[in-house]
Amino acid sequence: MSPFLDLPPLGAAQFAAIEDQVAALLHTESDVIIQQGEALLPLEAAIRGAAHPGSTALNIVTGPYGQTFGGWLRSSGAKVVDLAVPYSSAVSAEQVAEALAAHPETDFVSLVHAEAATGNTNPVAEIGAVVREHGALLMLDAVASVAAEPLLTDAWGVDLCVIGGQKAMGGPAGVSAVSVSPRAWERITANPAAPRRSYLSLLDWKERWTDAGRTVLPHAPAQLEMLALGACLDRIAADGLPAVIARHRAAALATRAGARLLPGFSPFVVEDRHAAPVATTLRTADGLRADRLVARLDPALPVQAGGGALAAELLRVNHYGRAADLPTVLSALAALAAATDADPAPALAAAHSAWESQADVQPRDATRWAAAGPGSNSATTPPRPTGA
Repeated sequence: MSPFLDLPPLGAAQFAAIEDQVAALLHTESDVIIQQGEALLPLEAAIRGAAHPGSTALNIVTGPYGQTFGGWLRSSGAKVVDLAVPYSSAVSAEQVAEALAAHPETDFVSLVHAEAATGNTNPVAEIGAVVREHGALLMLDAVASVAAEPLLTDAWGVDLCVIGGQKAMGGPAGVSAVSVSPRAWERITANPAAPRRSYLSLLDWKERWTDAGRTVLPHAPAQLEMLALGACLDRIAADGLPAVIARHRAAALATRAGARLLPGFSPFVVEDRHAAPVATTLRTADGLRADRLVARLDPALPVQAGGGALAAELLRVNHYGRAADLPTVLSALAALAAATDADPAPALAAAHSAWESQADVQPRDATRWAAAGPGSNSATTPPRPTGA
């Protein structure tokens, strides 16, 4: 029998301690609620708790998740104003300010920090200042950005910050968390349409867990996922969050530098400052279908085609969690070169140079990331390069 199937029950004190670790990672003094499901659970819970008939939401759309949020907001009865920008760029604080000025009744703003699907990232600090000056609540999807780029929840005025462990944190997909500011709790508590006695209810967690002193869990937790979340938080603390962020930044810069020298590919996100650190999206040349090319690659490579309408023209190189390292980047670039009969040498040299230019990046401690256990995630183990 696996040792992970014969564990003592996860107690309230350990559960609360993991919540406190999440709060520290998010740089927040607000309540943190860990939910027993993938991050779509707290994202929908936050929207259905805060949005209601009579409210007006500014929904910033820089990728597919913004579209999903708009659907939830509308089904909650809110009036929704979509601020959409090309997926190959980022939204600006000036654009948000203009939208809020045009709709002064706006009391809720939804934003994705980094869109892994499209490879862009948005300037949350600047946007948060604009939203707070307006007086609206700000909900942030930080699932793809947490541990990959700075995330200062309280300093940036984020009222609802949702994270998941499966990307840059290198942890499990089956557990997630949301921080809830006092302003957000006030808004949710006053909303008669907020879910109650429901898996989507943040208020149930507040009343039965947070406000009750976090001494008795309201239900049996997903024990293995919680242990995995705790393990990846321990790893990040041991490596140092700045070092983890630096590795993700270096991986993105290296991938973009190498891709620019591969015939048939170009960065989908045009400007480096708009590029997400967790995944690099590439546009393929006319006649080179991304989905067909990816189908010919080793499935162990962290490369996939875009979704939906982007499947033919966009592919994505993932470099997050354990894959945020130079060997992963070199392996992906070499495979793309081989698939298009291109000389890989210029791309590999450029990627290596870009990685080395980041003076503060340190190699990850493989012993902490390689051990099979509650915090491991074999699906993201990067293949080692051959001949690179």
